[in-house]
Amino acid sequence: MYILDRTNGKPVFGVTETPVDKSNVPGEVSFPTQPIPVKPPPISRVSMTRDDIVTAADTTPEHAKACLELWDKYGGLHNAGPFTTFVYHPEGATNTQPSIVFPGATGGANWGGTAVDPKLGYVFVSTHDGPLTGWMEKNPKYDPKNPNGLVEYIRAGPAGLGAFNAQVHDAQGRLIGSWPCYKPPWGRLIAVNASTGDFAWSVPLGITESLPEGKQNTGTNNLAGPMATAGGLVFIGATTDSRFRAFDSKTGKELWTQKLEYTASAVPMTFMGKNGKQYVAIVAASGGSGGGGRNGGAPANQNQGLMVFALP
Repeated sequence: MYILDRTNGKPVFGVTETPVDKSNVPGEVSFPTQPIPVKPPPISRVSMTRDDIVTAADTTPEHAKACLELWDKYGGLHNAGPFTTFVYHPEGATNTQPSIVFPGATGGANWGGTAVDPKLGYVFVSTHDGPLTGWMEKNPKYDPKNPNGLVEYIRAGPAGLGAFNAQVHDAQGRLIGSWPCYKPPWGRLIAVNASTGDFAWSVPLGITESLPEGKQNTGTNNLAGPMATAGGLVFIGATTDSRFRAFDSKTGKELWTQKLEYTASAVPMTFMGKNGKQYVAIVAASGGSGGGGRNGGAPANQNQGLMVFALP
């Protein structure tokens, strides 16, 4: 997160040009440094080593074992911190380490943006760690004589690596879950004190119900953002556990949770009714494959709704 002086655009807490990973893809030249803010700290995971793999205490012994085996299968995964590059995998090579890049395409903060409590001076943001894995290799469809716009190198990777998750099955072979192989929390709601650049608080956002009791407070992948009210609350849906939550703006304590029928990948809104009551509304939908939208027509996926709650 970059905090800038709104009058002149200058960083409030400083930015350091930091050496970063260098691309080894033929013909590609990556810039040697990237601007990293001194404060706040990273709002999601930016690095990965073998020590960051989940343990039996985090999830289950079976899951932790599967994650270690997946890591060791490739002799480890390449990561050099923020701005890790995808390594080049030459044709026929057998010893290329795939890269694991944090955050990935949807990791970190998403399109939901931030919310602000001007009285506290806090900026609220939800994030998740979701990485990308793989390497760069020669595009088999590339032809320099063919002006169809195909690029010479593409991102690919070994089968089975995915987003560095590992599946776990029960004694009957039924799938229990597919959980990330890096330590939780996998998703967080964070309050940044804009006056100091420090985290005022950071809490896991979302639960993994397929994990054993006592280990479910992992945080989850989340899309969409929070809303802050003048009454000292932060409302957010966003999580894959289909919950709508309210937190204390000052402390991060979870005050209220409502299970929804669908996933609420939307930013909440609030309004005052004619009866003098304050309401909070959020859209929840379990898909997004509807046929409606700007061109009209009924959506193909009816699993969606507008949920409205009255504040006491």
